[in-house]
Amino acid sequence: MQIKLDYGTTGMLVEVPDQNIVGPLTLKPAEPIEDTEAAVLEVLRRPTGTKPLKELAAGKSSACILICDITRPVPNQVILEQILPELESAGVERSAITILIATGLHRPNEGEELIELVGEEIAKNYRVENHFGKNRDEHTYLGESTRGVPAWIDTRFVEADLKITVGLIEPHLMAGYSGGRKLICPGIAALETVKVWHSPRFIEHPNADCGILEGNPVHEENTEIAKMAGCDFIVNVTLDEQRRVTKVVGGDMEAAFMEGVRFVEQFVKAEVNGKCDVVLTSSAGYPLDNTFYQSIKGLTGVLPIIKEGGRIIIVAKIGEGIGSPEFQQLFEENENLVTFMDRITNTDYFVMDQWQLEELAKVCRKAKVTYVTEGLSAEQLKNLYVESAPSVEVAIQAALQEHGTDAKIAVIPKGPYVLPVLA
Repeated sequence: MQIKLDYGTTGMLVEVPDQNIVGPLTLKPAEPIEDTEAAVLEVLRRPTGTKPLKELAAGKSSACILICDITRPVPNQVILEQILPELESAGVERSAITILIATGLHRPNEGEELIELVGEEIAKNYRVENHFGKNRDEHTYLGESTRGVPAWIDTRFVEADLKITVGLIEPHLMAGYSGGRKLICPGIAALETVKVWHSPRFIEHPNADCGILEGNPVHEENTEIAKMAGCDFIVNVTLDEQRRVTKVVGGDMEAAFMEGVRFVEQFVKAEVNGKCDVVLTSSAGYPLDNTFYQSIKGLTGVLPIIKEGGRIIIVAKIGEGIGSPEFQQLFEENENLVTFMDRITNTDYFVMDQWQLEELAKVCRKAKVTYVTEGLSAEQLKNLYVESAPSVEVAIQAALQEHGTDAKIAVIPKGPYVLPVLA
């Protein structure tokens, strides 16, 4: 069977033997919203759990709106085009509105990327700035959370009179689901906060996983820290396989977020009858497969359906290379994943972005990983503790030799956007 996997902006057509296929596992169809602008305006004026945005904005001297960075396909421009007039008509001066890109610890989005995020008119006429998580002086200390995480949050948001976040709700490899509170922590948190919140104490918890909120310490912590910072209003969306908006929720940070989660849960889960020998997946294409760092999100979600000792084959374009200098440093300083895990759990060793390598370690403890990419050489991938193949077809043939000609191959064309579960 010929199947198209998400890869870069073009996709990748691959051949998978019909007799081996389980799936393809896809998002369940959800009716896309015909008029996204009207849907956004509706939640601004009739929100969940709070007053309409215009009422909240009345009398406010300043506003800060958080948006996701380039790694999330959020329709920021459409949403901002509804929010901004509401604020200005309520009396908030344009010069007092800051649109803050919640980069977390990712690189800033500037130039053409900034225009891609918000559109040319907004980029030209509003203050759009990046968060820099490594600059602690640009953050305000709000105290410690219940579990002892120091809360350092971007001062531009903390000091704003009105606080708004714009995001996307989808499965997340540690926090259960993205969106809601995640725009604040880690979106605009300092390294000092993320370092503790993303430590093994939280990430190694069995509930710190895709699709799990109840009892998930990662989710509970960033919710608490977001509440410490304060948030007056959120606007979150869900997307279908063509990245069309299927739901808009807005209002109270927790109530509206949970409304979105309940909606998206109906569509993202794909059931499998029994574990598979092989999983063929993707990193969901651009912008999520820009780096090796981001591509790891395509691996973690398949763990519930892969057999112990199975094989995960992943396609990712990786046009921007491995990731941050700190992430690359981890591979230079650690001979293998066993050494790395020993150092982060038993010593005071810490390097920024280590949490993503910890997630790769979780995967590699259970399965072998093969990358198919044009972005990194076979030698480079070997140094990243994974294997490689020149094509998916070659990788499949090797997997069938490894696991038998009747091996079950689950296929997930859209990678981390789908949550495979055992029936």
